[in-house]
Amino acid sequence: MDLQILSSNPGCNGSFLLGPFSPFPCDCVVEKMTDSSQFSLDGLAEDEPDSVLVCKEEEESSPKPIHLQDDNMPAPEENREEFTLSAETVNPTSEKIGPECFDLLKVLGKGGYGKVFQVRKRTGKDANKIFAMKVLKKAAIIRSKKDTIHTKSERSILEAIKHPSIVSLHYAFQTHHKLYLILEYLSGGELFTLLEREGVFLEDSASFYLGEITLALGHLHSNGIIYRDLKPENIMLNSEGHVVLTDFGLSKESLYGDATTHTFCGTVEYMAPEILQKTGHGKSVDWWSLGTLAYDMLTGAPPFCAENRKRTIDKILRSKLVFPGYITVDAKDLIKRLLKRHPPNRLGSGPKDATPIKNHSFFRNMDWDGLLAQRIEPPFKLGMSCEEDVSQFDSKFTELTPVDTPVDSKISDSASLTFQGFSVRGTFSRGRGAGTEAKTEVTQEGAHVSET
Repeated sequence: MDLQILSSNPGCNGSFLLGPFSPFPCDCVVEKMTDSSQFSLDGLAEDEPDSVLVCKEEEESSPKPIHLQDDNMPAPEENREEFTLSAETVNPTSEKIGPECFDLLKVLGKGGYGKVFQVRKRTGKDANKIFAMKVLKKAAIIRSKKDTIHTKSERSILEAIKHPSIVSLHYAFQTHHKLYLILEYLSGGELFTLLEREGVFLEDSASFYLGEITLALGHLHSNGIIYRDLKPENIMLNSEGHVVLTDFGLSKESLYGDATTHTFCGTVEYMAPEILQKTGHGKSVDWWSLGTLAYDMLTGAPPFCAENRKRTIDKILRSKLVFPGYITVDAKDLIKRLLKRHPPNRLGSGPKDATPIKNHSFFRNMDWDGLLAQRIEPPFKLGMSCEEDVSQFDSKFTELTPVDTPVDSKISDSASLTFQGFSVRGTFSRGRGAGTEAKTEVTQEGAHVSET
């Protein structure tokens, strides 16, 4: 069994936080949790919620190489770096790593694909550090070709992208029956939980969170990735209260400039009209979702929602945008510009991407360099008692006995090989991030992990 070790994210100030890594079944229905304290695992949740997530993926081949590019670099082909992830792109290590290298501390969530644990690494590199361990059952994933593609694609994105507001993948390995992802532990829980508790955010608070999200989306776009599932449940908080984007199961790779795709996917209340109409969509769908999220933060609900999916879609396509009287002129103007139904008219849709959004008067007092460096203090203090704090997660999970349950269903050797390359030997110098340069060193030798 092969192994992947990834460098930690320096932008997170030494915190080790949780981010879900969830593949999505095609034509699945997932809703918002009614319990504000519940940890959301889209695609893993066992409970039935009240907002709808749908995914109808077009036929795709295996994930393409990641194209990595600085935020400020233009998109033309000659300025891109093509970076194929493989065993040859990693550095050597002699450490043997597998499930036995981690102590299970708490259950953070569970569902049809597997479980998420809070774990502590026992020895070697990162000894005694706290992580989140996502355990996925291969037999549950390989039932659908699209689920398999989503899983591989999300893993490659997490491996290639480095940014303080995007969850970091530290290790990836597998056994015959399971896939293991070792991620940052995000002890602050979901932004959804905080928003439910507060009801609405003041504009200063909303601008902080929207600013960090804008930087993360802009970085993804500059590397040819559209996110496609921005919502409070997929935005988590680290121990200091900074936002971190998680869950890249619906993201699309290798989409630059004006390129479009036709996948029907997302969470209905946050989906852009062009996705719903299946006319083809590009990166500007993320800016529509940002406008929807901004409205949600300032009013307590998305701008277009109804008692069922059909009427919600109808409102997104046809209803007038209405604001409460207390929303300021700047906030109204930002949201109106982000929620333009015709994509070319939408703020952020042009070649400058996030720059016009950052220059909007709503963010006139924002120190963008300080925000990227996480020098700006978050608006809410979460009061974490220690590195292992799980107070922001649902006690119905955290009170369970943490056990990596043996798999009952059998899986053939050929089916298990579907995920060949999921684990990679060695330590990887990760892809280009905010303010960093890409680095690759080739090695002939790496860690060996025995199958379990």
